[in-house]
Amino acid sequence: MICLFLAFFAHFFKTGWTGVNERTFIAVKPDGVQRKLVGEIIRRFEIKGFKLAGLKFLQASEEKLREHYWELREKPFYKGLVKYMSSGPIVAMVWQGLDVVKTSRKMLGETNPVDSLPGTIRGDYSVEVGRNIIHGSDSVESAQREISLWFEEHELVCWEESTEHWIYE
Repeated sequence: MICLFLAFFAHFFKTGWTGVNERTFIAVKPDGVQRKLVGEIIRRFEIKGFKLAGLKFLQASEEKLREHYWELREKPFYKGLVKYMSSGPIVAMVWQGLDVVKTSRKMLGETNPVDSLPGTIRGDYSVEVGRNIIHGSDSVESAQREISLWFEEHELVCWEESTEHWIYE
């Protein structure tokens, strides 16, 4: 019942999810799917203690991707990025937890894998910036926009994790 109230409150007042209820959008890109890294990426988020709230395996349209990457439309790599992201299936996910946006960005590593530390997803699995395995929201505001672009409210599951009291004080 508390999840329904929080979802209503967040939607009605446009405040988003905060605290342990903060959410972020993560997408395994076509190279990550083709290289069979989806399970490993999910495992890392689960081990960290984040809660999966939504997951889709889909072939993204160029139209949807143009909307998703709208802020990058003036960049020289924009058209190639949209074409690449629509070239194969992706796994779109919503993860929930305390400071999940900031923490997941650290887990992903730098956009350019050369600058990513070992132990990060990009540092461990990618070599080239154009094939960097994964996308993650860069702010709470971006996360809210991206989640609403890729998921309907009814597709997100609000559930109580049995280990939550072992993760949060």
